Amino acid sequence: MERTLEAKVGSAVDTWIAWLPRWKPATHRVRTRVCRRCLGSPFLKAIGLDSDVPHGVQHGLTTRMKSLIDDVVDEYTEKNLPLLSRELRESESRKARTYQPDVGLDPEFDGLQLDPDPVPGEPFLFTLGELAEGGVPESVRPVELSDEEKQALRTEIRLADECADHAGRLICQHLQQHRVRAREAIAVMIEPQVNALLDALSESLDAPPTRW
Repeated sequence: MERTLEAKVGSAVDTWIAWLPRWKPATHRVRTRVCRRCLGSPFLKAIGLDSDVPHGVQHGLTTRMKSLIDDVVDEYTEKNLPLLSRELRESESRKARTYQPDVGLDPEFDGLQLDPDPVPGEPFLFTLGELAEGGVPESVRPVELSDEEKQALRTEIRLADECADHAGRLICQHLQQHRVRAREAIAVMIEPQVNALLDALSESLDAPPTRW
């Protein structure tokens, strides 16, 4: 798994670097919630992008790494954890019957909050989060497990968590090999845009007031 994962990490970093020229600084109202996926991410620390890098750039990388972990855990679960695999399939079947606005997003947007923060006095007509809160039909509700099955499921969940932790540690090791080219890509494609934005902001703040 380690060699295959190393190649996948390299490919994911290649894809992320190829995406960087399409990143643009956000000029709309910022969101106030902290991104739990990126804040304190060991992936960003491993590749040296845990500070002085715009969140949108960081998010594109951390999401790709999370996807690699998900793939490893899914494969391990399918091969070795039959009860958990069955529960996950049934859960996906139930979800397929409801609206899921967070499914199929590009890596740069996956995991971000669906709706912007509300503005006092300006209520939403509807939100994507509300649309996703559909009820599950009684016919597809989960079947109650026996005590033995619940204990076995807890064991399989623990094993899946251990698999995810192991994969995450390996990914961090492999990311360290890409620190130099990641920083070079940021310096060439991201920092000029950030500096230009700061210069424009500085000029607007220093401009004298217009007299009528």
